[in-house]
Amino acid sequence: MTMTPDNAEDSPPRLEVSGLTVTFGGLTALDDVSFTVGDGETVALIGPNGAGKTTVFNAVCGLVRTRRGEIRVGGAPAPSSATGLLGAGVSRTLQGLGLFDRLTVLENVLVPLTSTGRRTAADDLAAAHEVLAALGLNAAAAAPAGTLPYPERKRVALARALVTRPRLVLLDEPAGGLGAADIDQLAQTVRTVSDGGCAVLLVEHHVDFVMDVADRVVVLDFGHVIACGTPETVRRDPAVEQAYLGVPASRVSTGSTSDKGATTGEGS
Repeated sequence: MTMTPDNAEDSPPRLEVSGLTVTFGGLTALDDVSFTVGDGETVALIGPNGAGKTTVFNAVCGLVRTRRGEIRVGGAPAPSSATGLLGAGVSRTLQGLGLFDRLTVLENVLVPLTSTGRRTAADDLAAAHEVLAALGLNAAAAAPAGTLPYPERKRVALARALVTRPRLVLLDEPAGGLGAADIDQLAQTVRTVSDGGCAVLLVEHHVDFVMDVADRVVVLDFGHVIACGTPETVRRDPAVEQAYLGVPASRVSTGSTSDKGATTGEGS
């Protein structure tokens, strides 16, 4: 999972979101949202369900139309197609995993490498086995993905996102449904990825995990950025405590806060 960071001091942020506004009919899902993610940096988006976090991901990936604002990847306008994003070094996991249950673990991980229609070369197989080994999945490489326990299927989805050696990876609730030991392993993986120079943007409800791995935290509420800073700074922010961190801990950790944005189709 070795990445190649851009070490130029004057290089642009790996991801720059500036003045992003997204509307669904008469409802504003995001309103003037701005933040950056640098190479080798982990930034977390947190906030109540419906705050706009997944809408940010979808906007970055070109899946929703933006009303205003700009999204740049490595200093260039973000591509709007899946192949364009892969070419720009962007990958993403999904809340629903999106695995092909009847394909083997190895075949699932190879999908991004073969999606452009080129043949699966020896270096593709080597890259797949490398990431499977890093995530402790080599022994399951020949097993159908649908037969694995949920935590292992989550790791397969993560392996599929990392196999392309992205420069920017978007992790959508990577700790959701995992126990403490698996979350600890995930945290170490995120650190390894960012230490290798990859920019990481994650959406997560597990606050302890966020505070452990994030360099900076961006807090959304009703589509607005209400706080941005280091984990400790954000944790102490009164606006964050009122909007998000002040709810009972059990509700925060399971992602079961009240859905303020259900009418937008925004799950998180």
